[in-house]
Amino acid sequence: MIRGLHGLFYSSEPEALRAFLRDKLQLPHTDVGDGWLIFDLPEADLGVHPVDESAKPPSGTHDVSFYCDDIQGTVSVLKVRGVEFTQEIEDHGYGFVTYLTMPGGVRVQLYEPKYAKRASAPKEAPKAKAAKKAAKKAAKKAAKKAAKSAKTAKPTKQARGKGKAAASRKRR
Repeated sequence: MIRGLHGLFYSSEPEALRAFLRDKLQLPHTDVGDGWLIFDLPEADLGVHPVDESAKPPSGTHDVSFYCDDIQGTVSVLKVRGVEFTQEIEDHGYGFVTYLTMPGGVRVQLYEPKYAKRASAPKEAPKAKAAKKAAKKAAKKAAKKAAKSAKTAKPTKQARGKGKAAASRKRR
């Protein structure tokens, strides 16, 4: 079953673009060898748009956008890191939008969506999940054992004495 989306940027400056994504946008990544970075984005979404009356953009065109939760704050941080934006933030109805240019002349949209995105809770690592399950099982087993031993335990002399004293007080 499909579980993600893999996108590509074609650039005349691929090393510079990889460095830009790694250093300026600080995207998490994996080096798959020889400096070839695959960026591991935490989530993605996909939209399908119609072409306009003049068939623009041409059918078959792909587009990549980055989105964020706070466009004003994100733009401010990225500008400090040296990212250049080609226009001011504008309201496009579906969200607040601006564009940035990456090495090789790659122009990308950055937007803050106005629509609700389906919540995507981070998945727990399999080892952590297994450890949590084992701890829960052990705690359950220990509680069961404690309850069983409490039922079968013989009272100590001191406890028996307190019981007799309490019983004789009740008779009075």
